[in-house]
Amino acid sequence: MKTLPTNLKCLLACISGALLTFAYAPFSFWFVLFLCLPFFIYLLANTEKKHAFKLGFCFGLGWFGAGISWVHVSIADFGGIPLIASLGLMLLLSAYLALYPALACFVLHRYFKQNYWPLAFPFIWLVVEWLRSVLFTGFPWLSLGYSQISSPLSGWLPVIGEFGTTGLIILISSAWALTIRDKKWLHSLALTLVIFVSGYSLNQYQWAIPSGKEAQIAMVQGNIQQELRWAPEHDQPTMDKYRNMTDALWLKNDVVIWPEAAVPQLETVAKKYLLALDIVAAETQTGLITGIVDYNFKTREAYNYLIGLGLKEANSEKSTETKGQYFYNHSNRFAKHHLLPIGEFIPFENWLRTVAPIFDLPMSSFSRGDYQQSNIKANGFNFAPAICFEIAFPEQISSNLYFNTDFIITVSNDAWFGASHGPAQHLEIAQVRAKEFALPVLRATNNGITAFINHKGEIQSRLPQFEAAALSDSIQLVQGNTPFRNFANWPAWIVSFTLFCLAMLRRKK
Repeated sequence: MKTLPTNLKCLLACISGALLTFAYAPFSFWFVLFLCLPFFIYLLANTEKKHAFKLGFCFGLGWFGAGISWVHVSIADFGGIPLIASLGLMLLLSAYLALYPALACFVLHRYFKQNYWPLAFPFIWLVVEWLRSVLFTGFPWLSLGYSQISSPLSGWLPVIGEFGTTGLIILISSAWALTIRDKKWLHSLALTLVIFVSGYSLNQYQWAIPSGKEAQIAMVQGNIQQELRWAPEHDQPTMDKYRNMTDALWLKNDVVIWPEAAVPQLETVAKKYLLALDIVAAETQTGLITGIVDYNFKTREAYNYLIGLGLKEANSEKSTETKGQYFYNHSNRFAKHHLLPIGEFIPFENWLRTVAPIFDLPMSSFSRGDYQQSNIKANGFNFAPAICFEIAFPEQISSNLYFNTDFIITVSNDAWFGASHGPAQHLEIAQVRAKEFALPVLRATNNGITAFINHKGEIQSRLPQFEAAALSDSIQLVQGNTPFRNFANWPAWIVSFTLFCLAMLRRKK
């Protein structure tokens, strides 16, 4: 392997990174990761130090270039720029993300002997992954742990979270890379068996149990074409469609959920429509949660909201005279905090808006909501919201979980990404959040994949993509907690840093 030309090693690294895509949804061949990642680290071990950054960059380019190729769909179909330019922008994003594994490989190879890589690499990898999740608002998509929702390692998710599970993956993969080099199988085999068997055993433990209460919840998937969503002449037809699709759901459900920005008009314009919804929801003893955007013309601030309509508290008696809760700018709402670059805020706005139409999309300059906000209350149930991209940030989700939170609700509009694997990856992330916190996750989207996820991270029911339909199901409320909810990423940091310090001590000796 050492005799191979560096360029060939880079090509092999790129291919191994690209193949990681098959470990994630919709393919979900989780074992692929444990073939490709050890092979890449083995390549790294057989590469000169001066080429470590380059090799890591090529691996990352394949990993993200294939894994988030769905970004190209939104740029090409809705960005208003030529095909070659959209491919160039996707390549640019992939190249930026590839800098993080490149940095990890450089630090590892530069400062540690290969025998100590299994000790040092988990902490180094977690540091650069943390940087990827915070710089420029963060883009933690395709973190390695998400690929393991169907594997025995998923048992670790409620204990150390996806972040800590990623550290275990790097530990196992580094050990096997050295095994390939040294042909000594016992230690790596024992390590792998301990971690996988422990994960399997943890999967048998019930961190949360049904409380005996259930909620009948419906979600509406309007399947509105993306190019019509912000066309003013289609505002009323869209609102009529959601209203008509919901008529059969009143009385039969405790809560009805509409997806992100289901109401296409600004809240200031749609007040009459919202008040009418509020009245019918209250009269039918139903709570309604919907996405909507608003713009304050005085402060020039735009917000991406989830708001509650209809019943806020549960009534003990049925009554047709029940009053709703809604008035303009009422408090039972959630404002999106984590904004998506380009889609919801424009860095270097004054310059970029002149470059291409994609930087001047409707509603592409929002203001941030607070990091921690109150739950939305509907018909006596408490919902911790995450709008679209926010479901990929477990720290934020954790900060918005309270002692009486019943569900995590995430709404999205994945119409941007067409028939690509982006929506399936988005659903997979929601499954991991449910598993980490042992809470049901309710995922309502414009065109799919709308799904109910139980507290074990399993899909309870779902709608097909690109179909206008409603999904109703009985969701169990649960009681319990997980170590991850209590301690977040601290156990992962402490253990990986301890191993890193051990590697440093051995390095000095």
